[in-house]
Amino acid sequence: MAAVDKYNVESAEILANSALHLPITQAAPIYEQLLTIFPTAAKYWRQYVEAQMGVNNDDATKQIFSRCLLNCLHVPLWRCYIRFIRKVNDRKGVEGQEETRKAFDFMLSYVGADIASGPVWMEYIAFLKSMPAANTQEETQRMTAVRKAYQKAVVTPTHHIEQLWRDYENFENSVSRQLAKGLLSEYQPKYNSARAVYRELKKYVDEIDWNMLAIPPTDSCKDQMQWVAWKRLLAFEKGNPQRIDGASKKRIIFSYEQCLMYLYHYPDIWYDYATWQAKSGSMDAAVKVFQRALKALPESEMLKYAYAELEESRGSLQSAKKLYESLLGDAAETTTLAHIQFIRFLRRNEGVEAARKYFLDARKSPSCTYHVYVAYALMAFCLDKDPKVAHNVFEAGLKQFMHEPVYILEYADFLSCLNDDRNIRALFERALSSLPQEESIEVWKRFTQFEKTYGDLASMLKVEQRRKEALSGTSEEGASALETSLLDLISRYSFKDLWPCSSKDLDHLSRQEWLSKNIGKKVDKSALSNGSAMTDKSTSAPSGVSTASLKVLRPDTSQMVIYDPRQHHGTTVPSNTTTAILAASNLSNPMATVVGAASNPLSNPTVSMVDGVSSNAFDEVLKATPPSLSAFLAGLPSIEGPAPNVDIVLSICLQNDYPTVQTKKATSLPSQRTAGPAPSTSDLSGSSKSHPIPSNSSFRPRDRQLGKRKDQERQEEEESTTVQSQPLQRDAFRIRQMQKARGGSASQTGSVSYGSALSGDLSGSTC
Repeated sequence: MAAVDKYNVESAEILANSALHLPITQAAPIYEQLLTIFPTAAKYWRQYVEAQMGVNNDDATKQIFSRCLLNCLHVPLWRCYIRFIRKVNDRKGVEGQEETRKAFDFMLSYVGADIASGPVWMEYIAFLKSMPAANTQEETQRMTAVRKAYQKAVVTPTHHIEQLWRDYENFENSVSRQLAKGLLSEYQPKYNSARAVYRELKKYVDEIDWNMLAIPPTDSCKDQMQWVAWKRLLAFEKGNPQRIDGASKKRIIFSYEQCLMYLYHYPDIWYDYATWQAKSGSMDAAVKVFQRALKALPESEMLKYAYAELEESRGSLQSAKKLYESLLGDAAETTTLAHIQFIRFLRRNEGVEAARKYFLDARKSPSCTYHVYVAYALMAFCLDKDPKVAHNVFEAGLKQFMHEPVYILEYADFLSCLNDDRNIRALFERALSSLPQEESIEVWKRFTQFEKTYGDLASMLKVEQRRKEALSGTSEEGASALETSLLDLISRYSFKDLWPCSSKDLDHLSRQEWLSKNIGKKVDKSALSNGSAMTDKSTSAPSGVSTASLKVLRPDTSQMVIYDPRQHHGTTVPSNTTTAILAASNLSNPMATVVGAASNPLSNPTVSMVDGVSSNAFDEVLKATPPSLSAFLAGLPSIEGPAPNVDIVLSICLQNDYPTVQTKKATSLPSQRTAGPAPSTSDLSGSSKSHPIPSNSSFRPRDRQLGKRKDQERQEEEESTTVQSQPLQRDAFRIRQMQKARGGSASQTGSVSYGSALSGDLSGSTC
């Protein structure tokens, strides 16, 4: 695998699978390569050791087990180990059985707390029962060993805990019923507690991927979810109510060790583990965890600082000092932060002189930056109470870092603490005379702020004017920056979050300033109404004023569609068909339709009909509309909101046969339906009931039109069959959609209506 992609999981799986079919001499280098990259991959260790066992390489097998067992607390791998031990000792008689028993005890001391260790306990108990007993004393010893194994197993939350308890009951009753009663009553509460813990523990364990390979942290959802799953499991174990012979602490340690098999490259897990050990009083164990962590992540500065902090806190100063020196390393690679932290460590533990001596050496390092000067100067000022030394350090740094604006500002803050206004002004003048124009912005800003706060009126105005002249070339507006604005006055007479005007005034002034800067440019109307377009980093407005107002996002109202509230609750609205057909006629330019409707109420069919405007303007549109589209739009019910009920639309489409050729009768259909309301769902379902039209004055002209056309419509109904009377085709999809629509109506006592074409309101009885 390439070095740049050495943690590629897919490549690792391909290599591991290929090694299965190779002789051990060829497979061994592949396994070694994989395990160098994934040292905690239990499945690769198991595959490697089984390959060695398959060719009876006992020495190589033992060596592999010695490398992996203690770092891979994985039950299948350990069961492979016990198989190997039993095979080696089977022919050694009593001595071999004793070695096997010790191996079982060794295994259970490490993985006996695993939730999947039930078969291991059963195998161990079966092995103890199979051991020969030459006399009564040996029989007693064997029964005692079996009893102890059962008693440990039944208080361990595993998948087989209930079966183990039943086996234990049978065992005790087979030995002595009288003795069994007392022993079982003693362990019954402990078993119940372990079983309850198992039920909770299983919820967390089921979320973990036990085949995951340990790779560095990524942003993938899977890796993040696994991190969360392990954190939940660890939190559960820390709050585990089971307190049996120190079992809780042992289980927490076991959980951390298992977690590190999969989150081996996560520094927060190592730190959490070591910190927990230290808080539990096991300082030596915490040190060992940090040592393992630095072996796993040798480049982690965070873990080195944490380890050094632990050593310093327990008084091991030499160990801590060695860790700081390891951070310093090669002078060319030493970070500035390492210099600063080592100076602080020496100041805390070895005194002022040791810190000063190292500072003098650190300033000669090529990796030394202005941060070292600032840190040491402030240390001398705040901790040693020596402003003279601090001043000298800042002056020494100024010779080297005059080009650093941040260093100038840090020095100015220090002089401000000394109330040395004379040297502050001198510092600003020296810095501004040497800094390039584009790098002097923050220094000018601080200089201006200083004069506004502590200077007189003349110096205040002078520095402000100098700032404008110096920075006029950094912005596009050029000479316009030299003009005095009201924002300058606001800046001079504000204090922190207090302003001599309202927020509305600030916003207005910010808009004016932006307009003045773009007065010679062609500005889009939408930009004027959109606050985001007014953001300008080169503005001379005071910080906290223009920035806040210019970043306010406002909607582009020119793109909004007018909403008429008179459409609600039975008030007059136009025919749904007319509105829909007009929209269909503008499909080629949808934005024109929306914008036009918003800008001109007379072009909006809804507004026009409400205002009593005649619908004659739509005649040409209706004539040009295909009959199929007209019939479809006329059959749609009126709705409120952008998303109609899909099932209702489908049911309407499926229950209507739309004309496919243009006929004279089909052409007249849209105009007829335009004048009247669109059919409601109750009409479509075959009901003879219809919604009454509200007696509103705006409806009277349309009522008269309906009366005039009554005879004509009745004649057309006699000539053609209705939609409901036509037989449906045997189409499964259409039948399902119709049944679904009818089922929705039947579930509400048959009186549901999905709204009329007039109101668009959902109505119906739910009794």
